Amino acid sequence: MGNKQQTLAAIAKVTGTGLHTGMDVSLTFHPAPENHGIKFKRVDIDGQPVIDADCDQVIDTNRGTTIGVNGYSVNTIEHVMAALAGMGIDNALIEIDSSEPPILDGSSKYYTDALTKAGIVEQEAEKEIFEIEEVITYTDKKNDVELIIVPDNEFKLSVMIDFNTEVLSTQNASLDSIKKFNTEIANCRTFVFLHELEYLLHNNLIKGGDLSNAIVFVNKVISQEELDELAALFNKPSVKVLKKGILNNVELYFENEPARHKLLDLVGDLALIGKHIKGRVIARKPGHKANVEFAKIIKKHIENKKMDKFKPPFDLNKSPLYDINGIKKLLPHRPPFLLIDKILDIDETKVTGVKNVTMNEHFFTGHFPNEPVMPGVLQIEAMAQTGGVFILNTLEDPENYSTYFAKITNVKFRKKVVPGDTLVFVCELISPIRRGLCHMSGKAYVGNNVVMEGELLAQIVKNGTK
Repeated sequence: MGNKQQTLAAIAKVTGTGLHTGMDVSLTFHPAPENHGIKFKRVDIDGQPVIDADCDQVIDTNRGTTIGVNGYSVNTIEHVMAALAGMGIDNALIEIDSSEPPILDGSSKYYTDALTKAGIVEQEAEKEIFEIEEVITYTDKKNDVELIIVPDNEFKLSVMIDFNTEVLSTQNASLDSIKKFNTEIANCRTFVFLHELEYLLHNNLIKGGDLSNAIVFVNKVISQEELDELAALFNKPSVKVLKKGILNNVELYFENEPARHKLLDLVGDLALIGKHIKGRVIARKPGHKANVEFAKIIKKHIENKKMDKFKPPFDLNKSPLYDINGIKKLLPHRPPFLLIDKILDIDETKVTGVKNVTMNEHFFTGHFPNEPVMPGVLQIEAMAQTGGVFILNTLEDPENYSTYFAKITNVKFRKKVVPGDTLVFVCELISPIRRGLCHMSGKAYVGNNVVMEGELLAQIVKNGTK
């Protein structure tokens, strides 16, 4: 899986029966443009509502993950979402003519087969990949459920299940690379205990269920009469219980197929975050409710980190290191050409200065009378004066030195600076000061926005020297 977004090369169609409705269902994957994401479209409803595959759109997690908006929904989407995530598909529109996808064999295999046949194309936009840098957890102590994600160099998952029964107790499954999803996880089927199956059947809750789309575990003594009744319900000649407490309806692909299917569900539910993750997920007794709650926590964490990224690297509320009188002891500039009002902070590599822009500035008289804008050249000068304080602050006798421009490069003006703005300059060393030369990069902020940036090279010269 590369770093570019991907979509389908052609339309892919899957048909079958809905597990809960028992209705024939047609599900069609369509290619979608960059940054579209995964969306479901209910083509059987007037207006054909579109529902984003997003954890914030989840409205139910009972026996599957259901997304919905404005009274419309799509149920049990986890196997479809797992197939898309396992194939690395970022953008697709999924048209469906019922309230749930086909159950098929209870795995993602038929979906990944259809997607593989359609092919995948790389798009121009970059994938959104979020790298986990700290431990994030979800805990449900009542049900002994815990999900953790820790930093890792790619997306990996480990799952432990324990149903505390003789036929299905503790199992573990791991996926050390999402690239192996198709070969190690996609064909792993859902499972159910016989007592759950009987309840669902007698309450007409799985109209489309049969013995070919689930592994059935038998954790109680069952009579031949009950087996015959079960065979009749599913239109089978006969059914029997194998040694491992499994009905003879299917053969296991893996000894730990139930744990692998739980991992499959986890991949599908975490795909509702809407971004690729670099991190290792460790899950104890996961289920759809826990998976979705964990996805919401991770999504919120990503959003918070994104907000932090755009926070400017300064605090205007802190007491200044130098006020205007302190600045005048370092810089030789004087009004009207002293263009910074205070220095907030200085450390070994960085300095932060502030210029309060008011209508009283002399340059607004002519720049421009009816549209006052601070000249870009004066913004550069103010940034240079901020850097000058950094340089002269390192000298024992700063009053005997001045700084002069040697070079200005890569300057960009991004927004106008006008009266009323508080202009904050953050200048940082690009390389250590050597032979009287100081090379710094600088950014100018108004609020959270960068309004100007550039690189400045200055020379420190003793006053009176030519």
